[in-house]
Parts: sequence; structure tokens; C-alpha cells
Amino acid sequence: MADAHHDNLIITGLKNAHAMEEQALSIMRPQVKRIENYPEVARRLELHITETEGQIARLDELLDRFGSDNSALKDMALSFTGSMAAMGHTMAGDEILKNSFANFAFEHFEIAAYKSLLVLAELGGHGQATAALQANLKEEESMARWLDDNLRGVTTRFAALKESGETAKV
Repeated sequence: MADAHHDNLIITGLKNAHAMEEQALSIMRPQVKRIENYPEVARRLELHITETEGQIARLDELLDRFGSDNSALKDMALSFTGSMAAMGHTMAGDEILKNSFANFAFEHFEIAAYKSLLVLAELGGHGQATAALQANLKEEESMARWLDDNLRGVTTRFAALKESGETAKV
């Protein structure tokens, strides 16, 4: 049964997830712009950017159903920290690897957040939120799997480019 306590919990979680997805965009967009030698990574990031935009739309819909909206302050703060993290990796000689590690970790953070939100939806009797949250979770799990499956190839390509004296630029 829905009550004010559970409503507040899920609304807070949805606002946090919204800010988290804005942060994800602020991390991925600069990364994809800098990629030169890893077209498969660029294509997958572009796809996930589109997915993330859809996730934000789903979260907006859910927040609207609860009579709430996203937290502009949280969105702005996390977007800023995401941009700073992405920019910090640009100075590294192994930027593509650092980005791969950070993206893998962030995807798992998002997976945990959506799993928690699904529990809150269940506890609060908010079954109407389940489909959207499951869709977001599925996309995050797919991206995490892709990163895991492709880390060896990215690392191998990076090492080969470095060994041949070519730029290993992302």
C-alpha cells in the first residue's frame, strides 16, 4: 500500500537517478567527441547516450506521476562532477583505458541504483513504476556487459597503437 513515507523514498530515489543519468551524459558526451582510434567504443557510447536520454525521459514521466520533478540542483552538481571526471582523464596517456574503467564502474553504480529503486517501488506499492525502472536497468546491464566483453579488445588495441608508435588517442 502506498503511503507518504514510501512516496518520499521513491521520489528521492527517482530524483537521484535523474541526476545520475545527467551525470552519465556529462561523462559520455565529451568522451565520444574525443575518440579517434576506437570506432566501436564511439558507436556504443553514442547508442548509450541515446538510451540514457530515453532513461531520463522515463524518469521524468515517473516523477510527473508522483507530482514531482527532477532536482535541478542535483542534476547540475552531478553533471559538473561528471564533466570534471571526464576532463581529468583527457590528460592521461591511457585515457581510453581510464574511461573504460570509469564507465564500467559507473554502469554498475547505475545498476545498483535501479535495483534499489525497484525494491522501493515494490515496498511502496508502486507497480506502475516497475516497467520503466526495469527498462532502464536492462539498458544499464547491457552497457556494463558490453564494456566487460570489450575491455580486452580495447586494451589490446591501445597496447598495439602504443607499441607501433602511433597515437593511442582515444
